Amino acid sequence: MRAHADELDITPENLRQHSFHLHVPAGAIPKDGPSAGIAMTTALASLLTRRPVKHTVGMTGEVTLQGRVLPIGGLKQKVLAAHAAGLREVIIPERNRADLEDVPEDVRAELTFHPVMTLGEVLELALEPAHAAQLAA
Repeated sequence: MRAHADELDITPENLRQHSFHLHVPAGAIPKDGPSAGIAMTTALASLLTRRPVKHTVGMTGEVTLQGRVLPIGGLKQKVLAAHAAGLREVIIPERNRADLEDVPEDVRAELTFHPVMTLGEVLELALEPAHAAQLAA
């Protein structure tokens, strides 16, 4: 967030007011948890920018410190869960695009998928526009 504060319109004062430390312990299953990386980062961006996350969007993907979105496992199950929860859009890593073939056609027809490569793309899709957040404040 600090490295991209200017792009996200996060003020230096806002950054000074908040201190975050996320500790994600190793899970019992290899790769358990990393697919929540873009969701956790989006939550922090939402807090710092005061822009709510769109309530119709789900997301999955690992994120690097440089903001690249990496592929995940279990895409079919995650998409089915998003569909069951009533979501309408799902942000997925670009490198998982081919895995959409495993999702039943009727479910694919009801969802809009957004394959992404960078965290900037995620935030653009997931956060309400800045002007909408200002109106709600």
